[in-house]
Amino acid sequence: MLKTMKKSMAGAGIGLAFILAGCGAQSSDDVVIYTNADEEATAAMETSLDDAGYEGEYILQSQGTSELGGKLLAEGDQIEADVVTMSSYFLDSAQEQNDMFADLTFETDALEGHSDFYTPILGNTGAIFVNTEVLKQHGLEAPESIADLAMPEYEGLVSIPNIDDSSTGWLMVQAIIDEYGEAEGKAILKDVIANVGPHLESSGSGPISKVQAGEVAAGFGLRHQAVAAKDSGAPIDFVDPTEGNYSLIEAVGVVNKEENDEKSQKAMEMAEVISTDAREELLTYYPVALYEGETVDDTHEPAHAKTFDQTLSVELLEQHQEFFNSAK
Repeated sequence: MLKTMKKSMAGAGIGLAFILAGCGAQSSDDVVIYTNADEEATAAMETSLDDAGYEGEYILQSQGTSELGGKLLAEGDQIEADVVTMSSYFLDSAQEQNDMFADLTFETDALEGHSDFYTPILGNTGAIFVNTEVLKQHGLEAPESIADLAMPEYEGLVSIPNIDDSSTGWLMVQAIIDEYGEAEGKAILKDVIANVGPHLESSGSGPISKVQAGEVAAGFGLRHQAVAAKDSGAPIDFVDPTEGNYSLIEAVGVVNKEENDEKSQKAMEMAEVISTDAREELLTYYPVALYEGETVDDTHEPAHAKTFDQTLSVELLEQHQEFFNSAK
C-alpha cells in the first residue's frame, strides 16, 4: 500500500477507509488515533486501550500507508490526529519536514535505538517462501537467495510485491541493493521481474496467496506469514535469503498540540498503552522481538537479519521505487 509521495499527496484527501472504534459521535475530548496498521493490529490496540479504561474516549481510524503519509507531510501538526501509528521512516520524514511530534514522556526499553518522539509497536521481516509440491512438479531446487529467483527455470513461477504499492516490496529491494550494488542489483532484479510476469502483486500478502494456491513455486513476502502457513500443514516452506532478512518497523507517536494540555496528556498515556499492553497480542501476529525481555519461537528468528546501510526515509523509498521501475 505504498505509492510514491506524489501519489500519496494526491490521495491525502481521500475519505477514511473505516472507523474501528464504535464510539458514536466524536467529542472534542476524544483522542483521535490515525493508523496504517491492518485489522489484527488495530484490534490489539483497541483491546489494550479498552482494558486500560479508555473505552469510549478515543476514535481509531485506519488508512492506507500512502494516504496517511500524505496527510502527515501535507498537514503537519494541524492534522486531526492526536496519536499516529505508522511506518517509522514515514514518522521520521514527517518530523523532519514539519516538526510535528512531541517527545515521548514515558520510558521505553526498545532493543534498537529510535527517535525520541516514537517507539516501536510491531515489526515485519522479509523472506522467500516456496510451495514444496510445485517445486517437485517442476523439478526445481528451493532457492537460497533472491538472485536464485532470477534463474531461467523459475520463469513464470515467481511472485513478488510491487514496491509502488507495498512496503513489503521494499524489503526485497533493500536486500538486493545492499548485497549487489545498484548496477549488478538492477540486472538481477530485471531477471526476477521477467520471471514474475503477471504475478507482480499490489498487496504484500499477494505472493504468499499465490504460492499457497500453487499458482507459482516461490515468492517473496512477510516471513511470519510463511511460518504460519507451514505450521497449518500447507506444503509451504520459508527460506531466509543469503542477501539478508530486512525489516520495517511500525511505531507510535503523539502529535504536538500544546493548546489542549489535558487531551495531550491523555494521548501520551494512550500511546504508552499501545506500546506496552498491546505488545503481547501483537507478538502473536508479528513475531519480531522489539523490547527487552521479549522472546519469539526459534522458527521466527531469521537466519540473516540485516539493516540497510542508509537511514530509511520517504526520499530513499522514492529512489528505490525508481530503481525498481527502471528494471522492468
